[in-house]
Amino acid sequence: MGDNPVAMKLSSISWIAAVLILGPTLCYPQQAAPAAPRDTAPQTGPQILDVQGGKIRVVTMATGLFHPWAIAFADANTILVTERNGALRIIRNGVLAPTPVWTSPTPSAPPPASAQNQGGQQGGDRLHFVAVHPDFAQNHLVYVSYPKTGEKGTTLAIARGFLKGDVLGDVQEIFVADAWETGGNLAGRVFFGKDKNLYVTIGDRDRICCNAQQLRPDGSDDNSLRMKSQALDNHIGKTLRLRDDGTVPPDNPFVGKPGAKPEIYTYGHRNGYGLAVNPETGELWQAEIGPMGGDEVNILQPGHNYGWPLVSMGRNYTGTLASDQPFARPGMDNARMFWVPSISPSSIMFYTGDKFPRWKNNLFVGALTTQQLIRVAFGQPNQAERREGLLIPMRVRIRDVQQSPDGYIYVATEGSSGGNASDGMVLKIEPVE
Repeated sequence: MGDNPVAMKLSSISWIAAVLILGPTLCYPQQAAPAAPRDTAPQTGPQILDVQGGKIRVVTMATGLFHPWAIAFADANTILVTERNGALRIIRNGVLAPTPVWTSPTPSAPPPASAQNQGGQQGGDRLHFVAVHPDFAQNHLVYVSYPKTGEKGTTLAIARGFLKGDVLGDVQEIFVADAWETGGNLAGRVFFGKDKNLYVTIGDRDRICCNAQQLRPDGSDDNSLRMKSQALDNHIGKTLRLRDDGTVPPDNPFVGKPGAKPEIYTYGHRNGYGLAVNPETGELWQAEIGPMGGDEVNILQPGHNYGWPLVSMGRNYTGTLASDQPFARPGMDNARMFWVPSISPSSIMFYTGDKFPRWKNNLFVGALTTQQLIRVAFGQPNQAERREGLLIPMRVRIRDVQQSPDGYIYVATEGSSGGNASDGMVLKIEPVE
């Protein structure tokens, strides 16, 4: 673990040189247009937008959603959508059902401290992500992640149930993370890998990262909470790997290691929101939101350390560097790509369908702060990783991006990070012939 020189962090000097020489290519996203006053209601008719080499049509599939964090396809005509206020919604044949198929057990009014850094919406922070089992056609299993409250604050829980018609029934909690805190980011992406195991991201739970408590009396940055991401005795700042029943796969990297949680697959993460399998290599890629700058896409290897909070290309919210050796350390893996300034990646997806032949195997990254869907094309002439910002004219935050079974691209959007507006949408992206 961590002894592969190719995978190790490069030297600080090498990284700084790379940033200075290649910064515009490696680091900077296409920026969204300056924010204009939002319409009182989202545009729902099809929109034709220009893209490199052609045009796309954006079709609204559902509106009036409350901060939809995730979408998942049960089949080509059935979409499950999580709303942050706790409702799991269903879209069948292009029609949003009026009632939820399931509601999170998380209390609708969590204690104020547990809502820190979580947006402050009415109804609280009750539901995060959804995934369907790889064998859904046979077993009808659906998985959801949500905050769980207790005497020690909140943590992340995962439950699964059977989708029967428009009801998720027989729901049972199968895993509760050891990530208890009274605030801070939970993340909670759930994703099935090629091995049919369930991968789960857990945030760094740093409830003081963005307020006055982060400064010590001597003016230094207090990283005591986020340092839990480097410890193996908890699930904070980790990517976990579980069987589909919530138990531990026997080949996990830390099984049998004294003092280590056996569910841990990788560690040293901040707030991971995206997971996807690279179709050309079979590798598991992960996107995480950094501090001020330093958003990352990583290639996950079992047992590896990805550096946070000691290594980051971003800065703490106090303006200080992440540590006294912030850009590289032995035994900590480099990000595959990073962004400075931040884009706040919410999700990632590799396109493998046939509706957009030119986009085959491209990486799509949902961006919150820059309000765009970023397309990354690999192996391009003259520029190895060409990037294009999509959906910028729509001025919406991309919360999730998924490919449908029939090869179209869908995104879930919201108008802002907080507030009580039900302005979330599910959009379908089609080619214009």
